[in-house]
Amino acid sequence: NRRKKKDGNILEIPSIPNPFPELCCSPFASVLSASLLPKATSRKKQLIKVYSEDDTSRTLEVPSDITARDVCQLLILKNHYIDDHSWTLFEQLAHTGLGRALEDHELVMEIQSNWVTEEENKLYFRKNYAKYEFFKKPLSFFPDHMITFPSETNAAVSHSGILQMFLSSSTYPEIHGYLHAKEQGKKSWKKMYFILRRSGLYFSTRGTSKEPRHLQFFCEFSNSDMYMSSTGKKISGAPTNYGFCFKPNKSGGTRDLKQLCADDEQSRTCWMTAVRLLKYGMQLYQNYMQPYQGRSGCSPLNVTPMRSISENSLVAMDFSGHRSRIIENPTEALSVAVEEGLAWRKRGCLRLNSHGSPIAMSNMGMSIHRSQSWFHHKISREEAQRLILQHGLVDGVFLVRDSQSNPKTFVLSLSHGLKIKHFQIVPLEDDGKLFYTLDDGHTRFTDLIQLVEFYQLNKGVLPCKLKHYCARIAL
Repeated sequence: NRRKKKDGNILEIPSIPNPFPELCCSPFASVLSASLLPKATSRKKQLIKVYSEDDTSRTLEVPSDITARDVCQLLILKNHYIDDHSWTLFEQLAHTGLGRALEDHELVMEIQSNWVTEEENKLYFRKNYAKYEFFKKPLSFFPDHMITFPSETNAAVSHSGILQMFLSSSTYPEIHGYLHAKEQGKKSWKKMYFILRRSGLYFSTRGTSKEPRHLQFFCEFSNSDMYMSSTGKKISGAPTNYGFCFKPNKSGGTRDLKQLCADDEQSRTCWMTAVRLLKYGMQLYQNYMQPYQGRSGCSPLNVTPMRSISENSLVAMDFSGHRSRIIENPTEALSVAVEEGLAWRKRGCLRLNSHGSPIAMSNMGMSIHRSQSWFHHKISREEAQRLILQHGLVDGVFLVRDSQSNPKTFVLSLSHGLKIKHFQIVPLEDDGKLFYTLDDGHTRFTDLIQLVEFYQLNKGVLPCKLKHYCARIAL
């Protein structure tokens, strides 16, 4: 009775009118505007399609403000790839044959919004080992004959000093040299002297004069994107294969392109690297440092790969003697690991030989390399150069392919000194056994896998060790 009386008293209290009737939720429609919702719930989801080198693709549903680095991280997780901070998104413009590696901080949806709907432009997911290589070796990217420092700067500039000038807002180095420029509305190209400054790119109307009255503005960077041209010589009649251009963000046609062409790869790399530094400045350095943040302030120049607790408890052991011992010398541990791997390979061959015929084993040895990621079956010399260029002209980027001129031989294509060099792998028969060699038989290998593994550890006759291989990944 007491509870009923209490409930009755509650029911007798007059209802309080709602002072904000417009905020009442209707069962049929939501009255809350999008501006009143939290920012996190207002992020729209959109679909993007990303391709790989073997033309497989994957469609992802991502937020509208996702960056290129976030897309790469998502694909790395979904495909269980190893993150070595070299993965990148590559924008390919099908109609013009232009392409560029997206910066890690760029918004992917903003890039796609500038595409023309009727063009089949694509985003590729691949590795680019040269993305931040200039932070490690700046002097190799800026040759002395192409760079001029401010008058108040000392003649000798350290490695870090060059980058500090590009990232500084007060001083900056000046890049200068000859470039071929395509004349607007014409098919002809003209060689002129260009000067790159923070305000933009200029060319001289009188030889190599840098006087203000002889300098004419060519283009600026804030509202343009820089692309590398792979088909400029074929489509536009460029004098060399080292072309690049500036394309306005809102332009879809070729009439607004500012097309340029360098005489060699070193010159093109210098111009394009300097433009990136002048356009993005400290943002590039932050992108470069981001993978190393949260590691006790370690610098990327001396950072060591992080390992799990279980990995930190592992040591190299030697069981060859009567008593086991710990190998403390890293060089000795590496050599022991190589010897153990070769011994394991020989034992595996003996087991296979005991169950199969020698002919079957030799055929297997001849074709075992086809399953390796670094081997590309029947691709041309031009295709090999294109693949290495896409992965970045860093010393040690390589692939192995079939020779087009001699079907019985193979070719090792290798990047060194901003150039792509090709070395013929010759088969050699001795006492009924087949070997492969790069140095006229002085060093012999039973298969291509042994050859690649050897030159990954030893430079030998090559200009540098094999470091990064070009692989056709699948999504």
